[in-house]
Amino acid sequence: MAYIKNLFDKNFLEYASYVIKDRAIPDVEDGLKPVQRRIMHTLFDMDRGANEGRFNKVANVVGECMKYHPHGDASIGDALVVLANKEYFIERQGNFGNLFTGDRASAPRYIECRITPLAKDVFYNPKLTQWTDSYDGRNKEPVLFPAKIPVVLVIGAEGIAVGMSTYILPHNMIEVLEAEKLCLQGKKFQLFPDFQTGGLIDCSDYQDGNGKVLVRAKLDTSDPKRIVITELPFGSTCDSLMASVENAAKNGKLKIQSITDYTTDKVELEIKLARGVYSEETVDALYAFTECQKSLSCQMLVIKDGLPAIMTATEIIKYHAKQLVNVLTRELELEKKELQDKLHQRTLERIFIEERIYKKIETMKTAEGVNKAVIDGFKPFAKEVGPRGVSAEDVQHLLQIPIRRISLYDINKAKEEMQAINDRIKAINAHLKNIVGYAIAYLDGIIAKVQANPEVNKGKRRTQVGPFQKIDVKELTRETVELKYDKEKGYLGTGVQGEVVCNADSFDRVLIVKNNANWIVQDFSDKSFVGEHAWYIGIADKESINKIVFTIIYKDAKTGFPFIKRCVIEGWIMNREYALVPEGSKVLHVDMRQKFNFTVNYVKKPRLKNLTEAFKSADFPVRGLKAGGIRLGNKEVEGVVCKGG
Repeated sequence: MAYIKNLFDKNFLEYASYVIKDRAIPDVEDGLKPVQRRIMHTLFDMDRGANEGRFNKVANVVGECMKYHPHGDASIGDALVVLANKEYFIERQGNFGNLFTGDRASAPRYIECRITPLAKDVFYNPKLTQWTDSYDGRNKEPVLFPAKIPVVLVIGAEGIAVGMSTYILPHNMIEVLEAEKLCLQGKKFQLFPDFQTGGLIDCSDYQDGNGKVLVRAKLDTSDPKRIVITELPFGSTCDSLMASVENAAKNGKLKIQSITDYTTDKVELEIKLARGVYSEETVDALYAFTECQKSLSCQMLVIKDGLPAIMTATEIIKYHAKQLVNVLTRELELEKKELQDKLHQRTLERIFIEERIYKKIETMKTAEGVNKAVIDGFKPFAKEVGPRGVSAEDVQHLLQIPIRRISLYDINKAKEEMQAINDRIKAINAHLKNIVGYAIAYLDGIIAKVQANPEVNKGKRRTQVGPFQKIDVKELTRETVELKYDKEKGYLGTGVQGEVVCNADSFDRVLIVKNNANWIVQDFSDKSFVGEHAWYIGIADKESINKIVFTIIYKDAKTGFPFIKRCVIEGWIMNREYALVPEGSKVLHVDMRQKFNFTVNYVKKPRLKNLTEAFKSADFPVRGLKAGGIRLGNKEVEGVVCKGG
């Protein structure tokens, strides 16, 4: 058994780790889930050579991506459409679905896509990317992209893993980049979500990404007899919102004549109101009872350093500010090294050709002699060559220069090229000394590209941020009705033919003391059975009900002696029946007056002279609900007669 338990534990942990890291949760470093990362890698791979800048059929992209993603074409196609509809990193051509109506994209063979220049700027750098074998070992795929911006905040994420889930709302690209700039400058910043569907948002409880937000549709109420929904709350479609409005109208929460969908590239849902109903008085009901207002709970769960971690939006910005500086530093140092290598080669080529060192190898008969002649030829120019000297690889490179290139060698052009390389190296050194300023300039460049792109609305905020006025749902639906009771048949409700016992509204609950002195608190309906000849029926309002003293006079089941119990009802569980007197006792009278007089009549027996005894209710104390009654006499009771106080 221990072996089986260990086996299950090991396999479950491996499965859970796989689902969390390799399926459902994005990595904070590049903001992508594995399938999204593989799609981006596939698009980068297809955007090469003669195919650079060309659109590719989504079906072809899916097929290529299957070399890296072992979970079928459907999951790849769906993930590609979702990522493309984020607008920033994949350019679309064809029908990729409609975020407003919820319509699905066309089949992959009919639609096309390609990588955007912005995606290349943000993600693509093969020389800095760490690579690993694909699942079948035949290809290489990126472990993570060295992303230069906090992508996970820009596109958001949603995923359910084993024992955990993530729900990261998307944010405005320019606001995210501006926040990163402020972070680099050591200044304070704050971020709120922004949605492609627009609408309104209340971020009072956002808690930096791990709280709740309220989202609302944007309503046009300029016409008093109709309401037009012009922007949707995040997560809703025209169909789902229309269904919620129709359902609310069916349940009597709204009074409308019709709702019609005129949506094209912009949302337009027209609600015509019923006669005598106006738009201003209907807005709150739309927010209270339909999808025009929704509450979203957020949790920024990401993979950080190989482990799941909950981060805030501020922490993600700070993480990426450091990462941007690190990536740009590595890029500059790599470029500097490549330029230094190129400058070294150009210097060797100039000396090799200008000083005619190549002439010295014409008389050499062996490879060793040729190599020695080249190396000896550079000795007088050791100062120009620099500390790197002339390596065997350098000699091989020089020997491979074609005669045609030597004969057409342009000294001035070579000097200009070397000067340009030196100038670039100086610029890189300046950037490395002021890497934070260089990072801010890089972000400014990305912001300029986003603002010039009409496909993403030039980076403008689409969702309006502001606190919402609280809606009192009870006041919207409160309706006073007469609650009636039929004593003979035992039915209670608004649709019963009987005596009116109280006026109630739709949120009230009813206290019923039955003829056996059992009591219960429940909701009322059109008609429900509560028992014949109930002693008391009233509204179960805790502020007023605990002021009522219930006096119960009953006959003990064993002795037949009379008992009195006075108590106050203070708390209850809904729809649970409680007893005021011991089981089997016969209830003689229940009274709700503060003071009253009553006479107990005893059973006539031999040698019993006094058959009646008078009492005052005020002479007996008010005790707890669970306390027993107080005995009134040692004779068998026949009945009780009550009088005024």
